[in-house]
Amino acid sequence: MDPAVNETSSHVQSADTSGPAQSDAGGASRRLLLGASLVLIAFNLRPLFSSASALLPEIRSELGLGAVGAGLLTTLPVVCLGAFSPLAPRLAQRLGTERTLLAVVLMLALGTAMRGVPSLTLLFLGTAIAGACIAVGNVLLPGLVKRDFPDRTALMTGLYTMALCGGAAGAAGLTLPIEHALGNSLGAALAVWALPPAIAAVVWLPQVLMSKTVVTAGRVRVRGLWTDRLAWQVTLFMGLQSALAYCVFGWLVPILRERGLDGVAAGGIVSVSVMVQAAACLVVPHIAVRGRDQRVINAVLCLFSVGALLGLLFAPLSTVWIWAVLQGIGQGGLIAAAMTTIVLRSPDSLIASHLSGMAQCVGYLLASIGPLIVGLIRGWTGSFATCGVLFVALGLGAAWCGWRAGRTAYVQVETDGPVD
Repeated sequence: MDPAVNETSSHVQSADTSGPAQSDAGGASRRLLLGASLVLIAFNLRPLFSSASALLPEIRSELGLGAVGAGLLTTLPVVCLGAFSPLAPRLAQRLGTERTLLAVVLMLALGTAMRGVPSLTLLFLGTAIAGACIAVGNVLLPGLVKRDFPDRTALMTGLYTMALCGGAAGAAGLTLPIEHALGNSLGAALAVWALPPAIAAVVWLPQVLMSKTVVTAGRVRVRGLWTDRLAWQVTLFMGLQSALAYCVFGWLVPILRERGLDGVAAGGIVSVSVMVQAAACLVVPHIAVRGRDQRVINAVLCLFSVGALLGLLFAPLSTVWIWAVLQGIGQGGLIAAAMTTIVLRSPDSLIASHLSGMAQCVGYLLASIGPLIVGLIRGWTGSFATCGVLFVALGLGAAWCGWRAGRTAYVQVETDGPVD
């Protein structure tokens, strides 16, 4: 994943032009600490999703949560990703990126800890707070990588992406064993994931103390993006593939448990699948940029991901590991392909940043529908089998949008400014 992917978030840094990497005073040790801090923060941006998924049957039985409520619980953080992403640049402009990220990890720890209280109200409130924090972190972190590691963007992006997948995989595979180790305490198993962001806040604090924030007075206005057909094709590709991804994060463990696997085995399978996603994230962008266009790879990855999901739903359990690996390749490749498409359809980094903001805001709101519908289907039919129809529909939609978005062309917009 090359510097191109990181260009999509570079606009966030316009309000914060003086950062740790812009001075040599700290030396190599400070740079190493900065890189480790960013990777640690990235690790904390996904456990919210997979930790609740791993314990969803226990949450439903202990807290009396119905099928519709379970669907809302898995959907809520994805809604927050879309709803709160536009706040990230404004917060960074007012507070500085370093201070904003410190607030993000502290509030993420608080929201995650609230889920450990045996209360449905606090479970949903904590999930919403944590989801909002993850939305802001999603937007800010890639821009920090671009700003502070301009000579190591490929390496840092690889580490950052692997940390994202590692956090999701760790929570999927370890949450249930942690619950067993803590005396089958549901609350403790959910709240324990507040510790990593609390540690990240302590590690990140020196960056806040050493940073200097410079606020800019103007901005450039981009016009025509929201009426451009190609921009909407890119956005829908991002949203539909994200819907598939969050169906996996939110429901694959319950699907496998319903098929007869025990909770530890199901969590382990999802964990392996997510780790495979990390490897695919590193490989696919390099393949995508070498082709004449990205139509074929975008569409093929969609079919790959959906085919593997159908295998996990219906194929013999003896083949489940094969399908998990294939699903990881398809889904991880789709995430990277969608991010790469955003950049390749943009004529410059300014347009890329605005297209990224549109794709993330609308795309994640669209993606939130996927896990919700899965929960509704499970409640209406009493099984997950009919979800195969949903997965096929999402995959075909993503494949069509990915094919259109993969053409060699640029979004047609106009810019003017800076304006106050």
